[in-house]
Amino acid sequence: MPKEQGIALKTSDRDWFTIHRGASPILGTAIHNGHEVRPELEDQMALEEDERLREEDPFTEFTIRDLPNRIAFHRSRFAVDLNRARDEAVYLSPEQSWGLDVWEDAPSEEMVAQSLQMHDHYYIMLKTMLRELEEQYGHFVVLDIHSYNHRRDGPEAPATDPDTMPEINIGTFSMDRERWAHVVDPFMAKLREFEFRGHRMDVRENVAFEGRGEQTRFIHEHFPETGCAIAIEFKKFFMDEWSGKPDREALVAMRAMIRSTLPLLEDIVKGMP
Repeated sequence: MPKEQGIALKTSDRDWFTIHRGASPILGTAIHNGHEVRPELEDQMALEEDERLREEDPFTEFTIRDLPNRIAFHRSRFAVDLNRARDEAVYLSPEQSWGLDVWEDAPSEEMVAQSLQMHDHYYIMLKTMLRELEEQYGHFVVLDIHSYNHRRDGPEAPATDPDTMPEINIGTFSMDRERWAHVVDPFMAKLREFEFRGHRMDVRENVAFEGRGEQTRFIHEHFPETGCAIAIEFKKFFMDEWSGKPDREALVAMRAMIRSTLPLLEDIVKGMP
């Protein structure tokens, strides 16, 4: 059983991302985990820190710590969103950011260019890392971990109807679903086996989200024959989405659930021709 470290990473506004490279064809990513914003950007933001946090995916990095290969991005999606195409990666209008007014004063072209530089370097790094996995193992699987809110009407308001918001939403929009069925279907079945607080996980495909993000699209474009990228959205049952307070028991369970899929996925990849 791995040691349980603190559930939140300590980072600074100078940190971009952290990479762990190990012996496995499975990679976990938490590209919306970050909260840091460069001081010059933060000075111009209209959003308060708690408003930013509500739309970020805190603690998702914790869920992948047992994967030998993992990437955590430390910057806030309000500084640069790695899961958007480059020309939309900096939110400049409320239409790009759930109707939120992000900026008191719009960032300069130079500020935007600095943010986009992170976007560029991330995808250069990601492509290089995936090429290494491809060369070593022939195929690879990426678990692209995110989270989503389900109490948007307020902390005391009823949660959104669970019929439309599964505990785990699997997004497969950008993949060749038939080609990767032998990966996705057993993976979902494994998640559904996991029991937490007296019930099995509610795992459904393309319900709340369809996996239309840039990272999975990029992977399937550049590695169509060898790379399977699965977008995984956890409903924020593991935290209070309004206060930001984590539920440690739920997070530990989520981490164990992701860890439990590792042998299955490695065996699947090993058996690919």
